[in-house]
Amino acid sequence: MNVADLLVDGFGRVREVVHQAVDGLTAEQLAARPGPDANSIGWLVWHLARVQDDHVADVAGTDQLWTAKDWREKFDLPFPAGDIGYGHSSDDVAKVRPQSPDLLTGYYDAVHEHTVSWVTSLDEAALDRVVDEGWNPPVTLGVRLVSVLSDDLQHAGQAAYVRGLLLG
Repeated sequence: MNVADLLVDGFGRVREVVHQAVDGLTAEQLAARPGPDANSIGWLVWHLARVQDDHVADVAGTDQLWTAKDWREKFDLPFPAGDIGYGHSSDDVAKVRPQSPDLLTGYYDAVHEHTVSWVTSLDEAALDRVVDEGWNPPVTLGVRLVSVLSDDLQHAGQAAYVRGLLLG
């Protein structure tokens, strides 16, 4: 297995959990929150897709699908174009109300395909490229991609957990 295969497998696992978490849910279930300040499945999946879209576009030197492919208009959220959900208040979380699982999986699948298409071009040496000098030590491409994978898997798992709470 090479580096590209490993990354494709990792991002594929995120995709599987995302689909399992939202499959067959209603808009009401996607927006349901297990506590007054808890995140909903809809917000969790939207956020993980936004983070992946934002971070991969940045390191790949491409446009984000959120704005380049009309996903922002389809979701119709009251946030600035660059908002990825980081630091959202409870009120902000409540504003993310996807109308269907297909909207969430459509956006996530587009982001996933873009990610997979790009990471298949990577080799081991590419992972050492510094992509963010704002940290000490500076962040390499490999570290950034593992960070995105880790964040995505955590949020996908949280969405699956909330689904379990909703459906028993």
